[in-house]
Amino acid sequence: MAIQEARIGWYGLGSMGLGMALNLARHLKTVGAPALRYSNRTLEKGKPLEAAGALPEQDYASVVKGSDIIFTMISNDQVLKDLTSIAAESCGSINGKIFVDTSTVHPDTAASVFDILSAKGATFISSPVFGASPMAAAGKLIFAMAGPSAALAAVKPLVINVMGRSIIEMGEDVRKSSLLKISGNILVISFMEVIAEAQVFAEVTGIGCTQMEEFIGNMFGPVLESYSHRMTSGAWAPPHGTPPGFAASLAAKDARHALSIAQSNDMRIPTMDTALAHLKMSRAYAGEMIDSSSVYGSLRTQAGLPFWSENSRKEP
Repeated sequence: MAIQEARIGWYGLGSMGLGMALNLARHLKTVGAPALRYSNRTLEKGKPLEAAGALPEQDYASVVKGSDIIFTMISNDQVLKDLTSIAAESCGSINGKIFVDTSTVHPDTAASVFDILSAKGATFISSPVFGASPMAAAGKLIFAMAGPSAALAAVKPLVINVMGRSIIEMGEDVRKSSLLKISGNILVISFMEVIAEAQVFAEVTGIGCTQMEEFIGNMFGPVLESYSHRMTSGAWAPPHGTPPGFAASLAAKDARHALSIAQSNDMRIPTMDTALAHLKMSRAYAGEMIDSSSVYGSLRTQAGLPFWSENSRKEP
């Protein structure tokens, strides 16, 4: 089926999903394809999509019924399992439909979803993404994509130069793309931990956080500098009403997945153990409206500094 003829659906409009869906909606309009159909637990979040010409649907089942290719970007494994049950049991025939999940879930969850949808004649692609919400808005995400080759070929034109700048192909085993994403997040979460340690060290020794950040940027490049800037700018604990770039709750979920998989393979990831403990401390102190870089707050308290920093918000 040509992209100009395919009906595309989207579910999940968090800080990542909204930017991705907006880029997709604009692309479909540009190429003369049917308008994007979308839904979300809180449909009000889709107002920017509606303004861009997308069509709101009352729920996920309605999106599935009216679409040939359905994308999801959701928060955790259980939500994906629930959506899969709806698709398999409450949407009539889904034979021939393609489901593309861009979330970070456990490889076993991806495999289970693949089996359930395949039994109904549908196809599942596991395609978690690398990049924070600004990259999603800019259409510069990196997609790790696994699934049947024919389905991948159908979906790629909706990704490259639309929502993403590149695709890392992981073959047909949907576990593999989930594993790559979790491996990548071992790096991301570990970078947050060690940069926070270095920044707290710089503050308590008098080196200065500005100078430390300048060194990080000059030595290690803009990506790690941006992680440092989340801490020095206060974005690790943003004002209420401003969603975090990579929520601490999601980072903790990904860390638990990584640790579980490592344990099943008889290995340890010590930095992830430490980071998960600091994420737990930060969430207990500040609530859920904090970024993955909030390990910084926990390390501050362990060093005798206030939890809140100069540029962060000052209350849970």
